Amino acid sequence: MNRWHAGKKLALALMFGLFPLLAACGRADLSVLNPQGPVAQRQFDVLMVSVGIMTLVVVVVFALLIYVLVRFRRRRGDNSIPEQVEGNHKLEIIWTVIPIILLIILAVPTVGAIGKFAEDYWDDPNAVQVKVTAYQYWWEFEYPQYGITTAQELVVPIGKKIAFELVAGDVKHSFWIPAIGGKMDNNPGLTNRFYLEFPTPGVYRGRCAELCGPSHAYMDFKAKAVDQASFDRWVAAMQGPAVLPEDDNIREAFVSKCLTCHAVGDQGAPIGPNLTGLGSRVTVAGILFNDTPEQEYVIDPAKTEENIKVWLEDTQKIKPGNMMPSAVDLQLTQEQIDGIAKYLANYRLDYE
Repeated sequence: MNRWHAGKKLALALMFGLFPLLAACGRADLSVLNPQGPVAQRQFDVLMVSVGIMTLVVVVVFALLIYVLVRFRRRRGDNSIPEQVEGNHKLEIIWTVIPIILLIILAVPTVGAIGKFAEDYWDDPNAVQVKVTAYQYWWEFEYPQYGITTAQELVVPIGKKIAFELVAGDVKHSFWIPAIGGKMDNNPGLTNRFYLEFPTPGVYRGRCAELCGPSHAYMDFKAKAVDQASFDRWVAAMQGPAVLPEDDNIREAFVSKCLTCHAVGDQGAPIGPNLTGLGSRVTVAGILFNDTPEQEYVIDPAKTEENIKVWLEDTQKIKPGNMMPSAVDLQLTQEQIDGIAKYLANYRLDYE
């Protein structure tokens, strides 16, 4: 019985000891321990200072504890009462001064970093402005300088400060790109501003970091960093006129059913996510990936088409609680579903 209890205690100790290690498991591009930009790097540096100080404190405290347990343990046959002492001014001064010094060491880089992160580049003519509006359960990205709006996929140029203005269209959300930096809340009726920098091209995963409803875990977005020339081409393509389906039946269904909430180019209502260039995006609905395991982030039009069909056929299965009606609710026929999916999958913006 005693061995059984000892085994349980050991197993529990190992399990709780593994929690900190398992917490860091997962994709590298969703980890703050893999910084990919200057903002994330500064945050990581402050984190490492904090971890270093805490590790030092833990090691010293446990070393003293073990020393005391060994040095002053009760010996076999010794039933005497140990000497009773009370107060030691030297020790009291030491264990008061040392924490103060450690706090100062931690406070200096932390306060400096916080001040740097709080800089507002919204009015900087060299910065790219992006207004981020969070909804249940999708993201809208508006570029006031260029008069364009997109959704679910943020496109930014490398080497520039991206000035974000954060708001929420319904409940509280939180904007976060772990590998690049952040995070900051999107609040209804309140505007928050901060900035990020993307030094190298690539696709970076972002997500909502504030519990916002049953599909909070599926409220993802992608940030695509491209060179300045590619960004300029993307802006020009987004500013172009809408390209509607060529087939009359599909066009009528798309305009009457989809464009009452969505928009493409200069057509439609900007209530739901903007669909312009949907075929160029890495995902459908933020979580249905259009690439293949063999070529990550290389878009497969056939996969995109299939994902759009899956989404249209049962939106609540993909994101429970979202406001998008399904194909049955929209009274779309299978032919119309197939046609709309094919049209959107091939609505590409060739800018890279």
